[in-house]
Amino acid sequence: MTDPFIKIEGLYKIFGTDPESVLPQVLEGRSKDEILSETGHTLGLKDINLSIEKGRIFVIMGLSGCGKSTLIRHFNRLVEPTKGQITVDGVDVMHLNRKQLESFRRHKMSMVFQRFGLMPHHTVLENVAYGLWVQNVDKKTRTEKAKQWLKSVGLAGYEEQYPSQLSGGQQQRVGLARALCTDADILLMDEAFSALDPLIRSEMQDQLIELQEKLHKTIIFITHDLDEALRLGDRIAILKDGELIQEGAPAEILLHPASDYVEAFVRDVNRARALTVETVMKPPAFRITAETIGEALEQMRRLPVDYGYYVSDKGYQGVIVQETLEEAVKEDAADSVSEQVFEEVAAIAPESLLEEVLPETLDKDYPLPVVDSGGGLCGQLSRSSIADALCEPQGKEGEPQGKEAA
Repeated sequence: MTDPFIKIEGLYKIFGTDPESVLPQVLEGRSKDEILSETGHTLGLKDINLSIEKGRIFVIMGLSGCGKSTLIRHFNRLVEPTKGQITVDGVDVMHLNRKQLESFRRHKMSMVFQRFGLMPHHTVLENVAYGLWVQNVDKKTRTEKAKQWLKSVGLAGYEEQYPSQLSGGQQQRVGLARALCTDADILLMDEAFSALDPLIRSEMQDQLIELQEKLHKTIIFITHDLDEALRLGDRIAILKDGELIQEGAPAEILLHPASDYVEAFVRDVNRARALTVETVMKPPAFRITAETIGEALEQMRRLPVDYGYYVSDKGYQGVIVQETLEEAVKEDAADSVSEQVFEEVAAIAPESLLEEVLPETLDKDYPLPVVDSGGGLCGQLSRSSIADALCEPQGKEGEPQGKEAA
C-alpha cells in the first residue's frame, strides 16, 4: 500500500496567549467549553488524523465554528499548529524553514477563497497570472498560460476586464483560473462557492467536476453544505467543535452515520441525487449460461425465481424469463439462445446516480442488470434495494422471492 499524498497526524490547535500551558488539559479530555471558561483559550482542533490520496477531492465540512477553515490553513501553515505533524508528498511541512515554506506555498499549493480575493485594480488576465509573476515566470509565458486557463473556465475574451465588471460567478471563475495557473499539485478551496447564488453555485460545481476529470488535482474543499460535499467529494470528513466525528466515502456517510450529529446532517439529503447504483446494488444471483434454449430452461427451473441474466463469453447479453423460454422450447429446444428471447430491460452503469435510473427501475418487473464499461455483469438493482437505500433503516428482512428478488 502506497503512503497517502497528504497525512495529518495528532493535530491540535489552541488559540490564546499561552496555548502550550493549556495543551495538557486538552490531552486530559477537557471539553472545548471547559477550556474556554477556565483558561480563556479556544480549542480550535483536537487530535485530527487524516490521510488524503493524490488526485482526489477531499471535503471537510461542518457547521460554523467547527474548525474546518482552521484545519485547511494548517495544510500550508498559514496557521501554526500547537501540536501535530503534517506531511505532504513525503515532506514534513513542520520542518520547513521560512524560505522553504515560501517556495512550498508558491509551487505546491494554491488557494481559492470564498470572497474571490481578486485585486480590483488589476485586469482579469493580470489576476490570473499573478501566481506566476510571484514565481518569477517571464511575462510571455505567464500571459499565455493565463489565457489558456481563462479559456478553460469559460472566460476567453474577458482578459482586459476588471473584477468589478464581472458577476460573482465570473469572479469566482477568475479565482479558480488563478489557482490552477500555477500548476500546483494541491488546490485548497475554502467555502469557495458559498457566496454564490444557488444556480451559479451549481454551475461552478459542474465546472470543478469537469476540470477535475481532466486535471486530477488533489483538492481540499471546505463547505458547510452536505449536498455540495456529497456531489463533489471522493471522501468527506465531518468536524464538530474541532474534533473529527466521521470520515469516509459519501455513501458511507449517508448510509452509516457514526453519530446523532452526523445523522442530523444527512436526514434531509436527497439520497437519490447523491448515491450511485454501485453503492446499493446487490450481486447478480441468477445467471443463465447455457447455449441452447432447452438447456437454458433447465437452468431456469432450478432457480428460485422466474428470470435470469444471460451471460456468454462475451459478457452480459440480456434478461430471460421462464415464460418466454417455455414458449421457445415448443418450437425447437436445440436452438441457440439469441436476442429474440431477451426481455426489453435496459442495462445500467454502476456509476449512474439513483435519481437517473429510478423511473426505469420502478417501471420494470425485474431488477435492472448493472453492467460495467467492459460488458461484465456486476450487479442488479431492484425496487427493494432502492427503497432500503432511500428510506430510514427498518431492520433486516428476508430475501424476497419471485420477480422482485433483491
